[in-house]
Amino acid sequence: MELRKTRGRTRTALFGTAVLAAGALVLSGCGAGGGGGDASSDELTVLVEGGGHAELQPIADLYKKETGTTVKLVELPYDGLYDRIQTELGSGSVSFDIAALDAIWLSAFADGVAPLDDLFTDDVKSDLFPGLVSEAQVGGKYVGMPIFTNSEILYYRTDLFEDAQNKADFEAKYGYPLAPPTTWDQYRDVAEFFTRDTDGDGTVDLYGTDVKGAVETEWLATVSQAGEEHMVLDPETGEVTIDDADHLAALDFYTSLLPYAPAGAAQLDWAGAQNLFYQGQLAMMRFWGHAYTQTPDDAPVKGKIGAAPMIGGPGGIAGVPGAWYLSVPTAGAKQEAAKKFIAFAYEHNDLSIDTSLGLVARISAFESQDGVAGKENYPAILETLNSPATHARPATPKWQEIVNTVLTPMLQKAVEPGADNAALLKDAKAQIEAIIK
Repeated sequence: MELRKTRGRTRTALFGTAVLAAGALVLSGCGAGGGGGDASSDELTVLVEGGGHAELQPIADLYKKETGTTVKLVELPYDGLYDRIQTELGSGSVSFDIAALDAIWLSAFADGVAPLDDLFTDDVKSDLFPGLVSEAQVGGKYVGMPIFTNSEILYYRTDLFEDAQNKADFEAKYGYPLAPPTTWDQYRDVAEFFTRDTDGDGTVDLYGTDVKGAVETEWLATVSQAGEEHMVLDPETGEVTIDDADHLAALDFYTSLLPYAPAGAAQLDWAGAQNLFYQGQLAMMRFWGHAYTQTPDDAPVKGKIGAAPMIGGPGGIAGVPGAWYLSVPTAGAKQEAAKKFIAFAYEHNDLSIDTSLGLVARISAFESQDGVAGKENYPAILETLNSPATHARPATPKWQEIVNTVLTPMLQKAVEPGADNAALLKDAKAQIEAIIK
């Protein structure tokens, strides 16, 4: 068996996607099926990305308690995990029973993992976000079970938004009340309003937003917000869509925010943007939902952060799902036991709520935290992922290569003065067509 390859990978864990959790046993009455046989296995080995250990541990502990089977978690860094899975699946000899796969790896590894179609009952699919169900299916088979997911949401400074003078000044200038924005126009208005010199020294020290040029996912969310159903390309037809009207509208909006963002957008990535917000230099930030509970104690904005759904454009609210999946290698010796493990992890997905990232996959798990103090990010993530405009990234083994060699360099050029967005998208189309031909 020859596996499809993903080239030019970069680390996206935690910020490009979330990390992963799991556990195992046949489900009874929850709707996820499991096969028989191989249930006597007393140990299962699960490969996970390093940051996912804490998320996985409570489910693994309960699995051990209820079944007697030990879940051995093997932590690897993001690139190391990819390389090991690729090498072992390609050789046909594997040392693991289950692997945690980033969503963008599913197409690359689909030929080396076993179908999980019997786990995807109607009850299971109805409790998962539509984008996760579609993303899990490659080549007509379900190749992974989502164990938790993430999305960018809107973070905003409650001290700024609730200030009486700011409220009065904003409504006087824009003609509507100051509130967390829900549309592109509102977001631009609020970003403009809060970009200011707060200490009177003649230099802007508070910006309304950031613009990230060194990562592609936030712009891709904007593409879906524009109404585009096939971001970048349509994997079914092979058509590259990146130069169409929706992509251009998204890039035009994205770069229209530059006057209200700190300089250096071409080099700004997730970590840089998060630091700007935590240091009080941004009034708003679009960022992954897990960050809500991770504000440093010494940050000036500690206790002053609100969470709302991701903004929407003409197509509505949209984010990019950042999910991890559990998959079973076809060369594995414990496939049935591994599937039971995955079914158990789905059943007990709510155990990941109180872990370090606090992320889950099931809609019901998100909904269970409605009104719970400290979980104000959950409704925002839930609404964003449930939006009809939210779409998964294209299912192509060439995706990471497209990101690294085309999308990110294009964005870095787009956020520079004088950029021709239409020309950049046209050039990107030609590059992508050369990659996927």
